[in-house]
Amino acid sequence: MYPCIEIKPGGILHNLKILKNKCAENGMSLSVVTKMLVGYEPLVRFLVEEGEITAICDSRVENFMEFVDIKAEKWLIRSPMLSQARDVVRFTDVSLNSEIEVIRALNEEAKKQSKRHKVILMYECGDLRDGCYTEELKEIAGEVLGMTNIDLYGVGTNLSCVNEVLPSEKNMQLFEAAVNAVESDYGIKLPIVSGGASSSLKMLFDGKLPRVINNMRMGESVFLGNIPVFDVPFDGAREDNFILKAEIIELKEKPGIPEMLPQDCKKLMKRAIVAIGKQDIYLPGLICADSRMKIVGGSSDHVVLDVSDCGNDYKVGSVVDFKMTYNCLLNAMTSKYVEKNIIK
Repeated sequence: MYPCIEIKPGGILHNLKILKNKCAENGMSLSVVTKMLVGYEPLVRFLVEEGEITAICDSRVENFMEFVDIKAEKWLIRSPMLSQARDVVRFTDVSLNSEIEVIRALNEEAKKQSKRHKVILMYECGDLRDGCYTEELKEIAGEVLGMTNIDLYGVGTNLSCVNEVLPSEKNMQLFEAAVNAVESDYGIKLPIVSGGASSSLKMLFDGKLPRVINNMRMGESVFLGNIPVFDVPFDGAREDNFILKAEIIELKEKPGIPEMLPQDCKKLMKRAIVAIGKQDIYLPGLICADSRMKIVGGSSDHVVLDVSDCGNDYKVGSVVDFKMTYNCLLNAMTSKYVEKNIIK
């Protein structure tokens, strides 16, 4: 059935092993961000078992409900909502937090469930998404250390998600100083210092991340083989692990300019329409696998292609292959109208 995504787990596993080895060389563990899989349990289970993943990260508690039997530490990487404290404690082991009110609620819920829950406090490193500055970070850490059912698991930071602020020696030094401040003020050694996501990969490969960092959270680089923001593959990466396939439902020669009649055109454009649209994908992130094609435009349910240079290679019913950027793949994986097929 089309549209569908063909998923190549072997290529993903290949990327995972490269990144795990690179992290290990630098004294770091790798927590794999699986949110782009949208709770697709068969692939997450495969990666945990074959890739020997010890921690999986997702931004939605609902996805962890699909992973109950998967043996890996489960990290909620979007700050929990107060309204979901019960499910956070029930279905996850670790959550990333920046609000003490939420952590208090998690502590109360953990008491009710007779469980312990771990928190990683987020430091604001300049991208202006989630996180605290140093003084608030220390205050929250102090209160957490006195809680009955919450463990202070570590400190983390996040970059390049909202304002595309890249990891740099300057902001990483600020992060290191904040971690040192928490540890020295309370005489503790934090189990986890999570220094960022796939956007930190360049600094990791260049050996420029502070030694205090002992964990990385990566998803995009594992699945797509690229370094975000720079939009280049890392050495040895496999980039074709997700291929979107869509079927042609119309193939006609039409003017290249709206409202123009065919008889008024010197040259008509051979246009193909495929049965997928903005309801399923992020159109600017859709890339034709056949370089002779061009994307002309699209609507909620259609994508229009210029196939003038493709000869007679395509007809109604033909299937067109597309590569996808991270945002496009995230949308396609989320759409219930796009089938997911694992290619073994």
